[in-house]
Parts: sequence; structure tokens; C-alpha cells
Amino acid sequence: MLKMKLHIRLAEKRLTQKELAQITGIRLATISGYCNDNFKMISKEHLEILCKFFKCKISDLLEYEED
Repeated sequence: MLKMKLHIRLAEKRLTQKELAQITGIRLATISGYCNDNFKMISKEHLEILCKFFKCKISDLLEYEED
């Protein structure tokens, strides 16, 4: 199972989901889904935007855990 670590990045930057949505242009509902691990797919474009914004690698945003 893929797990998104976006909530950790938000906490490190002391940003809210709403602020991140406004800055990146990603819908708030989408960011909320990523933070709550309630997503079926992740847009490549969103990964690029988030990696660029947080200056990180994809592995800093996503991790794989076996069920």
C-alpha cells in the first residue's frame, strides 16, 4: 500500500492544507485526500509540483508498506 507523507511536510513548513492549495493550485479536496491517505491515484503533475515546492524527492512524499 502506498502512503503519502504530505501531512509531515506540511507540519515541517507549518502550513495548512488550505494554504498549500492556494500556493500550488492543487484543489483543497485533492490535498486533503493525499493527507488522509484517501486517494486512488496520484497525478504526476501534482507530484512534480509538490516536490518542487518542498524541494524534496518523491520518496520524501511517498512510502510503500506491505499489507
